[in-house]
Amino acid sequence: MLSEYTILAIIAVYFALLLLVSFITGKKNDGNKAFFLGNRKSPWYIVAFGMIGTSISGVTFVSVPGMVTSIGFTYLQMCIGFVFGYIIVAYVLLPIYYKLRLTTVYEYLDQRLGSRSYRTGASFFLLSKITGAAARLFIVVTLLHSLVFAKFGMSFPLSVAIIIFLIWLYTFKSGIKTIIWTDSLQTLVLLSALVLIIVNVIRELDWTTAEAVKNIAASEMSRTFVFSDWASTQNFWKQFFSGIFIVIVMTGLDQDMMQKNLSIKTLKESQKNMITYGLCFLPVNLLFLSLGALLVFLAQARGIAVPQAGDQLLPMFASDQLGLSVSVFFIIGIVAASFSSADSALTSLTTSFSVDIIGINKISHKKQNKTRMAVHIITCIVFFIIIMAIDQFGRDNSIIDTIYRIASYTYGPLLGMFIYGLFTKRAIKDKYMPWIAILSPVIIAVIDYTSRTYFGYKFGYELLMLNALLTIAGMMLISNNKIKIRNRIWK
Repeated sequence: MLSEYTILAIIAVYFALLLLVSFITGKKNDGNKAFFLGNRKSPWYIVAFGMIGTSISGVTFVSVPGMVTSIGFTYLQMCIGFVFGYIIVAYVLLPIYYKLRLTTVYEYLDQRLGSRSYRTGASFFLLSKITGAAARLFIVVTLLHSLVFAKFGMSFPLSVAIIIFLIWLYTFKSGIKTIIWTDSLQTLVLLSALVLIIVNVIRELDWTTAEAVKNIAASEMSRTFVFSDWASTQNFWKQFFSGIFIVIVMTGLDQDMMQKNLSIKTLKESQKNMITYGLCFLPVNLLFLSLGALLVFLAQARGIAVPQAGDQLLPMFASDQLGLSVSVFFIIGIVAASFSSADSALTSLTTSFSVDIIGINKISHKKQNKTRMAVHIITCIVFFIIIMAIDQFGRDNSIIDTIYRIASYTYGPLLGMFIYGLFTKRAIKDKYMPWIAILSPVIIAVIDYTSRTYFGYKFGYELLMLNALLTIAGMMLISNNKIKIRNRIWK
């Protein structure tokens, strides 16, 4: 088991490296253009590699290996859907974003539907992203608090404040300009840590790599496809189509992920980035699930009880079962994954609030930088408050599932608004859009509760699609062809 001093030293060295990258990339690049869009000069291959780290948060590092204990490899069904979702984002959404030269993707809604739709869409993103990002960061801060900060007598709130401050410190100056490069560094670190942990576990089992692959494939845990049980939330078609739409909303309609794409100079290069990143996502998650299966084999070999909570599987072995090297790799991987996800979310939230809600481009040039920096600090404070609320009102062991379910409610109206805008030519009575966007998730929640309570059917992530359809239906009710359409961007 690593001492708290060793872990603290690892964090300090890693953070110093991030600060060095921030200093180099931030030279003469501290304006809003660099912060929001990296001056549109980001290399596509660097962005693609860094986006892997952004999507693989600390929650993924902890939770996905543990999934094998309950649902086997069926998570890959959703990951297959992810790949098709990335293709749709690349060839349907990105061309529109580049044509309109957007800073945030929600500016599209202003041009297509109206100002209230625009702010409604941006508000739903802000709500979705800040709750999801805070939930991801919470589980990692909790782990680091128990391993390090608590042993120095620090309270949990102080531990949270320190982590958020560290992230703010290397992002506040150049935003996405810095994030592009720090995310790439963090992706390299976390993938290296993942591979090294797998190598060490295989060595502990005294297997060759070929034997490990053979034993995993022969195990019941490797069950990937579920076609027979339509009522199961793990049914292939539910998972596959949910994966497609989750990518569309949590990547294509998400300022966090799209901000990196929009920082690339040309549409063609941005599409290369999206397809490359999408194809990498499936094998990376296969590695995480394989690690989980290997850990279960190791537990059985040593007569160790497998934790009921899947999130505890990897931390249990990394802490005191696999030796010093694995503990080091685990800590480095967790820190890299959590920082990569949180710094990106913090930057995108600052960008969206500054551009979409405040309208920073309409403020005098002298005040723009100060305004953006103030928003950045306020966003950090909100992060802190939400993490404290999660700590106070409940710790969910299946937090990755909770994040996706939150997305089903909060991203549903956003998906509906974009589908309506892209595939119809009808205008809407813009003033009613906020009510439609609020009512749709409420109705979906009632349907979900009624279905579970009275009919025994449990909705999975397909709630997202149902939510979007209900939003579209509401928009049709407030549509009016006589209203002049603001911009015929579908041409």
